[in-house]
Amino acid sequence: MLKAPGEKPRILVTNDDGINAPGLKVMEAIARAISEEVWVVAPEVNHSGAGHSLTLRRPLRTRQVSERRYAVDGTPTDCVLLALQNILEEQKIDLVLSGVNHGSNLGEDVTYSGTIAAAMEATLLQVPAIAFSQACHERHPVKWKTAEHWGPEIIRRLLPMEWPKDVLINVNFPDCVAQSVEGVQVTRQGKQKVGDELIERIDPRGEPYVWIGLSREEASHADGTDVAAVRAHYVSVTPIQLDMTHHPSFAKLTNLLSNQ
Repeated sequence: MLKAPGEKPRILVTNDDGINAPGLKVMEAIARAISEEVWVVAPEVNHSGAGHSLTLRRPLRTRQVSERRYAVDGTPTDCVLLALQNILEEQKIDLVLSGVNHGSNLGEDVTYSGTIAAAMEATLLQVPAIAFSQACHERHPVKWKTAEHWGPEIIRRLLPMEWPKDVLINVNFPDCVAQSVEGVQVTRQGKQKVGDELIERIDPRGEPYVWIGLSREEASHADGTDVAAVRAHYVSVTPIQLDMTHHPSFAKLTNLLSNQ
């Protein structure tokens, strides 16, 4: 478990939408419902879709925004790395919360998401981490109150858990008001490929360009997946492991490729 019963964890909050993102304020409110000691280290600007990328070709700069709040001119992964090994080196962080992301992180989104990547970096540095995302419709106001209402309860339920090594938790809130949420489901990763829709245009100088659009909507999704749960107005909670080895293929490949 993260802490003995009655003890409150020291929490690091980060995101991929940037230090001024409304979702970060929601994430801070959720964290403060759990603990009095909350630190924030987030990117200066939006890094959505950055994946698990590090800044290696230039130095990184850190700016203190206010007490216990810092901005880093780098990726979400940079933020967690600097927070745990530099900015808060003297502080023992017990839990990293990443989000709340503007939009869901379902299915294959986890491979692109800076929100998930921040939680991955914490996990690699052996700090338990949870990524939070709020599903939304691009033309409707984001229902941040749903995340703010359900987030603390999810964390409280997870705190007593014996945290598995090299595993992070991915939480997605459905696009409905808090009172309409059906409950919480533990789910597996579904399939929802982003970028299927490519929009081709011509710029004012006559040069072609392409916008990478959103994923195409599908009529149905397999039961038990994160995508299906969120669409049915459940909070989806998915454990994600960092070991991407496909173990069923391991023995077959060993037999096929080993020297005889």
